[in-house]
Amino acid sequence: MSFVALYAVLYAAFGVASPFLPALIAERGVAAEAIGVLFAAGTAVRLVSAPLWSRIADRWQALRLALAIAAIAGALAALGYPHASSFWPILAVSLVHAFALAPLANLADALALVASRRREAGFEYGWVRGAGSATFVVGSILAGSAIASYGLGVIVWLQALLLLMVPVAVQWVPPVDAGATADQPVADGAILTLLRLPVFRRVVLAAAMILGSHAMHDTFAVIWWRAAGVPPQTISLLWSLSVAAEVLVFLRIGPWLVHKLTPAGAIALAAVAGSIRWLVAAVTADVVALSMIQPLHGLTFALLHLAAMRLLATSVPSHLAATAQAIYGTVGIGAATAVFTLLSGSLYSAMGPRAFAVMSVVCLASLPVAQSLRSAPSQPR
Repeated sequence: MSFVALYAVLYAAFGVASPFLPALIAERGVAAEAIGVLFAAGTAVRLVSAPLWSRIADRWQALRLALAIAAIAGALAALGYPHASSFWPILAVSLVHAFALAPLANLADALALVASRRREAGFEYGWVRGAGSATFVVGSILAGSAIASYGLGVIVWLQALLLLMVPVAVQWVPPVDAGATADQPVADGAILTLLRLPVFRRVVLAAAMILGSHAMHDTFAVIWWRAAGVPPQTISLLWSLSVAAEVLVFLRIGPWLVHKLTPAGAIALAAVAGSIRWLVAAVTADVVALSMIQPLHGLTFALLHLAAMRLLATSVPSHLAATAQAIYGTVGIGAATAVFTLLSGSLYSAMGPRAFAVMSVVCLASLPVAQSLRSAPSQPR
């Protein structure tokens, strides 16, 4: 329950602000092009910040302390937005905000994965991650109601309050056992050490391909659907279907599938589901067809993430857990998504909705990588 509480407040903090932050900045008179620059700069900062925080946490075996400090810094940075009214002050606040928020999910995952593989107190990682997804949605809904009453500015106060609850919640989760890894000091070449692990390299590559393929959907799905005449209310329901499927897979179906299929088989299923999903998206915007493929998000995202976390938990030494999460998150998700987003713009401009078929091929291309992971251990050593 301690990890459920931690993930609940952490992802609720993300949910109350991240969907509405662009609108808050636009309300300050910042042009759309400048907003793009702000969030691109924030992404660049995250790619540096997450590994940096995680390396420090691993070196000092202080994951809980690093998570608490980053959460407090994120809360203080969020409270800077009400005092920034033009581009340059907003840019400064957003960079500090991004720097503080970047490591939070990685550090929480590192703590949860180490705890989940302990035989005496093990639990299913999907339960706590699913709780996080659910509270993200709840946070977004509550923020929407608060905005209607108090305006967009309320989101930064809500996020600051929730982030300040993280240091309280993290006190109740068990620390990484430094004694168990005292004979394995964190070397300066920790990243190279991880990259020498074949399982780690393949997991990151599979995640980069399958999760990266979502960039086309996240950027152009609504544009395609609106052009095809899908009403806004229906679009909201379609997005809700994907989030509901994500929570269901995290909490119930996903752990069972990973156990039955092995992590490698689960990654292969995610790749096939992604290929089908993007192929259908390439040829039709029919609401019935979309309502059938949107729940596949539970497999293309949640199942892939659960399988990857299982493999990282069983193949990466505990004393490198945070660094492994940072590389997985920045390369497997962050950097790959940024690259695929850039490619998606050119592809959609040239091919229209048929560009989704390219992402279908990308998912299929990850199948040999999934096959190569079949010999990887799927249970704690």
